[in-house]
Amino acid sequence: PAREYPLSIAEKRRLRDWQQADTKYLSGWKQWKRTSSKSLKKVLNEVKELSSYLELWRHDIHSIEGKFGTGIQSYFSFLLLNLIIFILMFTFVTFPSIISKYGIFNSTFAKIPPQNTEPHCTVYTPSGNKGLVYFYTYLKDLLSGTGFLEVTSLFYGYYTIDTAWFSVLRYNLPLAYLLATFAYLALSFLWIIKRSVEGFKQNLVHDEDQFQSYCNKVFAGWDFCITDPNAARLKHRSLQYELQTDLEEERLKRKIADRTVKEKLRIYSLRIFINIIVIAVLSGCFYSIYRATVFSQENSNVSISGMTLGQIHNMNFQANLLVQYLPSIVITLANFIAPQIFSFLIRFEDYSPAFEIRLTLMRCVFVRLANIGVLLFSLWSQISYCATDECTACGYNYELYPCWETEVGQEMYKLTIFDFIIILAVTLFVDFPRKLLVTHCSCKPVQWCGLQEFRISDNVLEIVYGQTICWIGTFFSPLLPAIATIKYFIIFYIKKISLIRTCKPAARPIRASSSNFFFLVVLLIGLVLAFIPLGISIAHIPSSKACGPFRSFNTSWEVVPDTVLGFPTGLQKVLHGIASEAFAVPFFMVICLIMFYFMALAGAHKRVVEQLREQLVMESRDKLFLIRKITEAQRH
Repeated sequence: PAREYPLSIAEKRRLRDWQQADTKYLSGWKQWKRTSSKSLKKVLNEVKELSSYLELWRHDIHSIEGKFGTGIQSYFSFLLLNLIIFILMFTFVTFPSIISKYGIFNSTFAKIPPQNTEPHCTVYTPSGNKGLVYFYTYLKDLLSGTGFLEVTSLFYGYYTIDTAWFSVLRYNLPLAYLLATFAYLALSFLWIIKRSVEGFKQNLVHDEDQFQSYCNKVFAGWDFCITDPNAARLKHRSLQYELQTDLEEERLKRKIADRTVKEKLRIYSLRIFINIIVIAVLSGCFYSIYRATVFSQENSNVSISGMTLGQIHNMNFQANLLVQYLPSIVITLANFIAPQIFSFLIRFEDYSPAFEIRLTLMRCVFVRLANIGVLLFSLWSQISYCATDECTACGYNYELYPCWETEVGQEMYKLTIFDFIIILAVTLFVDFPRKLLVTHCSCKPVQWCGLQEFRISDNVLEIVYGQTICWIGTFFSPLLPAIATIKYFIIFYIKKISLIRTCKPAARPIRASSSNFFFLVVLLIGLVLAFIPLGISIAHIPSSKACGPFRSFNTSWEVVPDTVLGFPTGLQKVLHGIASEAFAVPFFMVICLIMFYFMALAGAHKRVVEQLREQLVMESRDKLFLIRKITEAQRH
């Protein structure tokens, strides 16, 4: 909304005199309370204003908004979440492990050997490179997370400390590892919920009354504090895209309302047929990933010890290297091909721009997240497969996966690296050559293709896919958020250059208020789906007995009841009471009552708002009627 005009010097003086006179009649406590409240409010406003200037990419995001619409901010607004996750994991997991192993700050550590465990389950020989190593091997290890990277703090197997001592302070690393995992998941959940609620408020206001939305944009959408011509131009373009989106949706609503029964039957039949094709594409992707993962796990365990330089570079070893990367390659191809098919098919279903983007996003998010699920399911089927009594005693396939958590972390690491390579390759070898061809070639096929449109749905998919990999992989690779942070930092500038230089605005823009909310809902779906494999890994699958901080526990979750047993008896009874059904059922009922109360309160507020709107409409009609009467009286 428009800002108020500044007060004159005389008005400010009168206002200050009035406030001072009013303060004289207050007690000392109330004067101090009012002064403290004003000072605190002033400090908070200044800190908020300063933080807005320190916000990363603030100017770049506003520049992009001015050219491509405010919906673009949905893509760039949540890239720094990984940095917070990295700081959390590094502070409570990696840093204590490193300083205790090297004795920094007079620290020590203790390793407790697993109890009641078969000796063959505790054998783990990492494939760390020793002696003279070829550059080719280093490159392979860097891309796959094996070799020298496998024995570093990047992966789960490095953290074998059970207890760290800092002077007289005892640090329980297994408990800290598990609690840090719960903390970053809870932090991500609260962050998404907070931003989704803000977007839901804007979306609710927009959907309540279309006329009100137009009025807000036309009469109250301009910021009169803007003095810079470039900022004014950016704001003008943003409002233009918002109005263009509203007009496009109104046109399609009118078109849908005018459809005949025959046209409705045709479009519904076409949509059913297209959804059958979508299901077939999804089934093909899932089956391909499953077969590729099983084939890779069965054929990639080839030792290179004793090979000569010629043997290392022969065709068999290169084929084995390709087999090792086969799941990541198939998943990347599925993530690239399936969205293209869905984007092509959605054009024939004749939906509104907003719903078209939502449906395409849901289909593409489903295929990408389900691809990760199929990969993990294939890995766990191999990890849990036991054909001998020795394997059954360990609880997992100890021969192929002596440290299965590190193996899962390596797969998540490879997916992150491949995702970055694909984004970089598409930008450099597809978008820029296309720009050059369209600019310097006048051929009709080239001009018909035109410049690349910046499709928000595709780019949001990249963020949701990469963020879900990071959420799942952080438990198995605690430093993976640092890699994801660097990856997204580089991708931002790559995308920015690609946007400004090679892309054009979307032919069918979307509204920022609805897109921001929906994109965060999609991100929330990715987080909820990340809970499933992590929950299975922590509570169901036996932990590795040869590596990691949970070697002494059957599952990772058992560290929690083991820690509770060390508490005083009274505290144990309280915690057991909170975890019992006698507490859970009444707590659930109270939560339901509170929820119903707020739902009823929201409904009452909504009815009040509707009544106020009706009163405003009646007031405006009465004023209009009075003006007409006065005008007629003046004429006579």
